Amino acid sequence: MPALAVRLIQLIEKHAEDLSRELSEKVWSAPQCSDLRKVPSDELEARTREIYRNLSDWLLHKTEDQLARRYTELGATRVQQGVGYSHFFWAITATKEHVRAFIDREGLADNAMELNGKLELLQMLDHFFDRALYYAAVGYDQERNRVGSQNRRRKSDHQALPR
Repeated sequence: MPALAVRLIQLIEKHAEDLSRELSEKVWSAPQCSDLRKVPSDELEARTREIYRNLSDWLLHKTEDQLARRYTELGATRVQQGVGYSHFFWAITATKEHVRAFIDREGLADNAMELNGKLELLQMLDHFFDRALYYAAVGYDQERNRVGSQNRRRKSDHQALPR
């Protein structure tokens, strides 16, 4: 990985608290993700910090299975909390846009190699967030199917009771 990309990742991880706080102030009160008010605010901030503070792990070291497991579970949890997928999607997209804006502010490239490193990092971020959204959608679908089949069983059990 190019040196500028590594420096930017380290800078993001160093500023994880500030980035999380800024995102919380800007985003969580937006109507596009109002369902997230059902989630405790400390949990939302912890999830955001998890991404920012451990960005190098997420981008370089986590396996596809680890990413799938983490975000499938998160999608299922958000269903249980009553958060609509569109609200979750908007929040994850805002998280990505927030870190990209930070990179644009801080990642001034002085030459073609550094510009290439910055572009490579942005591509890796896009890939990570796209996969996170996909696996969260899988978690949403699985949890909705599980809840739907439980509701169908309850309904059929109720109909089978003698009157």
